[in-house]
Amino acid sequence: MQKLTKEQQDYQNLVNLKKPKPPYIKNIFMAFLVGGLICVIGQGIMNFFVSRGFSIKEAGAPTSATMVFLGAFLTGLGIYDKIGKKAGAGSIIPITGFANSIVSPAMEFKREGYVFGVASKMFVVAGPVLVYGMTSAFIIGLIYYLFKL
Repeated sequence: MQKLTKEQQDYQNLVNLKKPKPPYIKNIFMAFLVGGLICVIGQGIMNFFVSRGFSIKEAGAPTSATMVFLGAFLTGLGIYDKIGKKAGAGSIIPITGFANSIVSPAMEFKREGYVFGVASKMFVVAGPVLVYGMTSAFIIGLIYYLFKL
């Protein structure tokens, strides 16, 4: 690490004084509000499937699929990015944030074509998550099968 000169240190101090402070309380509140709203929507969708005769366990899969669809659809319309700018961390609720992380790079590289753009860039962010998830699910399934826990 290089030691700063007196002028560089003075400049760094001036920058730190002039730099605007982030509105932490507002950011925390918006993340809580939007993250909670996404969860309430998910619970409403789950309640809908339960009211249609699904058990709570069976309603999980169509609820997840619906939430992924909504996240991807809103990303495609450009709405999810606007929500993310206001909500910050509240918009990265795992299921909808995951859909957003797949669709955003795909849309960004669409101009490069469907194969070299969309298909190759779609899993840039989500790829490692998918690989880790599938690998760990396989290992856990194998252990379960071998030892009949």
